[in-house]
Amino acid sequence: MNETKKEILTASLELFSKKGYSAVSIRDICKIVQIKESSVYYHFKNKQAILEELLIQFEDIATGMMQQLEESLSKPVNPEKSNFYKGICDIFFEEYLMDDFCNKMMRLLLIEQFHNDEVRKLYDLWMFEKPLDFQSKVFSALADMGYIKDRDSGYLAMKYYSPIYCFAQRWLFSGTLTEECKEIFRVNAYQHIEKFFKEI
Repeated sequence: MNETKKEILTASLELFSKKGYSAVSIRDICKIVQIKESSVYYHFKNKQAILEELLIQFEDIATGMMQQLEESLSKPVNPEKSNFYKGICDIFFEEYLMDDFCNKMMRLLLIEQFHNDEVRKLYDLWMFEKPLDFQSKVFSALADMGYIKDRDSGYLAMKYYSPIYCFAQRWLFSGTLTEECKEIFRVNAYQHIEKFFKEI
């Protein structure tokens, strides 16, 4: 991918994630990249094609992240060891929720889900369905190994993930994503995780 195309995608995502797709024009994108409109059309058929390219990139990254998490389940797990869950959380928190590109894409999906049914499905898939499915698998595995008694893995997944989603909405997806916001999220998320595992 050449440099101008990358700059167009970066500028578009920056604008889309703040204003929403509909509120941004090709002219707005050109102003940031400092190119003529004809240059955009050399790389993309239209604004929709820019959005589609961003969605493809996001799905590639998100799919890779989920594969990493799935692979982590195949390794021996000892919940009694401190921070046994930290590796899994670090992937999901640092490489997904707090990753600059993924964070902006999720903000874009959050805004556009109200205007675009396909985007709403993607938001549901990557913010709810995939994370909850993975967490459910984790709790099923822990129950099979005898580490936890409760075998309702779907309920445990919801109970575990709901506060994390709440913290993400509060500190990662509203306002500017700063290092301070990330740290507040980490503190709250890991405190919740520690309490959660003590309870179960």
